[in-house]
Amino acid sequence: MSETHPILIRLGQGLNQVIVGQSSLIQQLLVALLAGGHVILEGVPGTGKTLLVKVLSQLIQGDFRRIQLTPDVLPSDITGTNIFDLNSRNFTLKKGPIFTEVLLADEINRTPPKTQAALLEAMEEMQVTLDGESLPLPDLFWVIATQNPLEFEGTYPLPEAQLDRFLFKLVVDYPDQAAEKQMLLNRQAGFAARRLD
Repeated sequence: MSETHPILIRLGQGLNQVIVGQSSLIQQLLVALLAGGHVILEGVPGTGKTLLVKVLSQLIQGDFRRIQLTPDVLPSDITGTNIFDLNSRNFTLKKGPIFTEVLLADEINRTPPKTQAALLEAMEEMQVTLDGESLPLPDLFWVIATQNPLEFEGTYPLPEAQLDRFLFKLVVDYPDQAAEKQMLLNRQAGFAARRLD
């Protein structure tokens, strides 16, 4: 335990430098990381959910991919598919974004249940089955899904089978006035979310 404690402190400090006013949320997200549990981040757009996940994946040096889930996304857009190559007359596997260490499923409740279900096997069994072949996922496979509050128009509630795959649902609130002021000061000092390095 003594070895992980300083690492957690450094991760928390790194996240708090970028994500201002969300220290409790950051703590809970780090607990989920240590426990190996997937997380739903719920909050209105513009509260830093995507930025939080990007920064955390960079700090842990994890391979990161993001899927923007919309009503027209198909399950194969997540898992991948076998494509026939006319030249070699063979099928070639084109892996989808699910083959990563940290997967951000952005606005998961904006895509229909059939597409949401593409994540179920991966989240539970750490594998993806394509055309009858089971393909393992990395040892660190962590799904962080964001969702807008359900009262927003054009959302689909997550089925119970999928909700069971998440360890936490964390609500991202608006920062308080002091945090908003600090964000403005950070921006004035040169902080830009697009240049996280």
